[in-house]
Amino acid sequence: MRAMTTTGAPGKSHWLGFALATTLLWGVWGAFAGRPVQNGFPETLVYAVWALTMIPPALYALARIGWRVRRDGPAVGYGLAIGLLGAGGQMILFHAVKEGPTYLIFPLISLSPVITIALSYAFLRERTGAMGVAGIVLALCALPLFDYSPDQGGVAYGWWFLLALGVLVAWGLQAYFIKRANAIMDAESIFLYMAASALAFIPVALYMTDFSQPINYGLDGPWLAAVTQVLNAVGALTLVYAFRHGKALVVSPLVNAGAPLLTTVISVAMAASLPNGFKLAGIGLSLAAALFLALQPDEPDAA
Repeated sequence: MRAMTTTGAPGKSHWLGFALATTLLWGVWGAFAGRPVQNGFPETLVYAVWALTMIPPALYALARIGWRVRRDGPAVGYGLAIGLLGAGGQMILFHAVKEGPTYLIFPLISLSPVITIALSYAFLRERTGAMGVAGIVLALCALPLFDYSPDQGGVAYGWWFLLALGVLVAWGLQAYFIKRANAIMDAESIFLYMAASALAFIPVALYMTDFSQPINYGLDGPWLAAVTQVLNAVGALTLVYAFRHGKALVVSPLVNAGAPLLTTVISVAMAASLPNGFKLAGIGLSLAAALFLALQPDEPDAA
């Protein structure tokens, strides 16, 4: 990919191409990301592997800009905020899934684009047309449906709910800050700070790992995790580029609805069985949302 170090939107083809690349990478990653855990490799160690896979795309991005990293105060502040919100949100999520039901936690945190859209509309003055608004609404409606399972029985709302809300806010803020940081620094430096923050949390992930339990260190454990997490890491880089060239209130719902859509399609194809009604509704809404967001002409932002 060609590094861009100037601000401004070079056209829809740039942001849409990067957004679709992220959707493809994260969609395929999502379909296989759970396999190492199912094979006996803990999620906390999967995080450590993911953090390490952030290194190659970070080195590639920096090589494209001549290894010049922005180190001034605003750049460091934005970079650390973006990295800590992303990695810190993942740490909080580990606690949340231990305390509460995943079938409610993941639909809740999938609504993080609401935070991004609201902040981008209010503070970045981003605007879109009628088709864009329709796409955003459809995407937000689709997001919780991919992981929602109403037949799991009653559950008590407690500490896990607050933790899930924390992840929702953290990841929504992270996307907003990525877009805001792109106005003052290059995308490659942003990604470097994201990678550095992810690596900094590896000791925390190791501390949270129960090494007294059997751990699969074979090919279908850490090595399979590395293969799948490379897709996640490269997708994070293309997402930064998508935010650089596109509007956050459009990029965020497009990627966050499109990736689960592709994941569901791949999973259904491998299982050779139809998903439940909620997933089917999510697929239909996501397809309509992606179509509206892709076809919406670029609108000028408010002054």
